[in-house]
Amino acid sequence: MTAPTKPPHSSPARADVVADAPGADLHSPVIDWFDDHARDLPWRRPDAGAWGVMVSEFMLQQTPVNRVLPVYEQWLARWPRPADLAEEAPGEAVRAWGRLGYPRRALRLHGAAAAITERHGGDVPSDHAQLLALPGIGEYTAAAVASFAYGQRHAVLDTNVRRVFARAVTGVQYPPNATTAAERKLARALLPDDEPTAARWAAASMELGALVCTAKNETCVRCPIAAQCAWRLAGKPAHDGPPRRGQTYAGTDRQVRGKLLAVLRDAHTPVPQAALDRVWHEPVQRARALDGLVADGLVEPLPGGLYRLPLT
Repeated sequence: MTAPTKPPHSSPARADVVADAPGADLHSPVIDWFDDHARDLPWRRPDAGAWGVMVSEFMLQQTPVNRVLPVYEQWLARWPRPADLAEEAPGEAVRAWGRLGYPRRALRLHGAAAAITERHGGDVPSDHAQLLALPGIGEYTAAAVASFAYGQRHAVLDTNVRRVFARAVTGVQYPPNATTAAERKLARALLPDDEPTAARWAAASMELGALVCTAKNETCVRCPIAAQCAWRLAGKPAHDGPPRRGQTYAGTDRQVRGKLLAVLRDAHTPVPQAALDRVWHEPVQRARALDGLVADGLVEPLPGGLYRLPLT
């Protein structure tokens, strides 16, 4: 969900490149729409740099933009370079992560910062393979950073992009629950040949899914490719695949983990077991959640029944 808001892409050669590429009837309308409607987000600005892009990609996984924005700003103010984060204890990354959810992402981002500092002199690498070799970096994040930070040609497949492609090209309401080889093949086939245009297309198709071709209550009247959309032209047939995964939270171990971590984030000295016991009434679930946090490296147990965020 990154990429500068208005990079130059309207060169004389671009029209020829786009016109000859597979899916060319989709590229120009979506990119032009993006030029006019892209949100002004801090990680899209030129001064964000590759580190700003990487931080945003970690934070935006399964978390909406409005929740990410304040944490992102605070994070970059405190740790403007990977080396700044690498110098801190991992627990400080968990503390600063706040209530973004899925706090293992904070540990992974800290691990990536340490590896960037050690292996790459503190600069986020531009090479896709080197990005993929960083701890905590999967195919999506490596492609997103290479594309959005460095303008490279990669298929960047997040949930929003997958939904746009499923509807516009495949003619179904929703993509499969997990990314398939067929989706990856389609995404590669749809990439413009020109690198800057391909990077622009990746950001534009993602924004289209986030703002217009949404999971519910899509607004086809605002869509720049509504006339070509296979799903709309087929009469918007209802999803007939496996049930879509819902996200429950109340009463789950995830909720208990969040409550336990909140106590530890607010404390700057080790916390006794009794303080943790007060956050959840059911002892078996509470113990299971705490054990999981310890196993994930998010909480460090100390002698005497004390707990803290990890220092190493």
